[in-house]
Amino acid sequence: MKNDSRLSRMLHVLIHMDQLAGAATSEQIAQMLSTNPVVVRRTLAGLREQGYVRSLKGPGGGWSLARKLEEISLADIHRALDSPRLFAISATVDHAGCLVEQAVNAALSSAFDEAEQALLARLDSISLADVARDFARRARRKSARP
Repeated sequence: MKNDSRLSRMLHVLIHMDQLAGAATSEQIAQMLSTNPVVVRRTLAGLREQGYVRSLKGPGGGWSLARKLEEISLADIHRALDSPRLFAISATVDHAGCLVEQAVNAALSSAFDEAEQALLARLDSISLADVARDFARRARRKSARP
């Protein structure tokens, strides 16, 4: 199963948007992510619907943040991306009548639900501003090295 990197990629884009003086075009963002501008527009449209970004058409147009980084959590963006699966592992349903499979699936489902709730709570506690501050610290350390 292929990993879903949309959350990571959109967080990356949003931090860059905050650093820009103006709007970023779909083409610029696509180049940053090594993808197609259509994919960028489709993905950012979902974020726009949730009020995290805005788009302007025409000369000087593009995508920009609609909220401050402090007002956006990592979980907010996860939800705006239609809550992609957090875990690649899952229970099997090959033998639905098998009592062993039922017991295994019940244990796994319970554990996955608890882990997902804990992860979402953690993502909810991290703002994009927290990530931007970490980026700034890393940039300062890198520039201070000889």
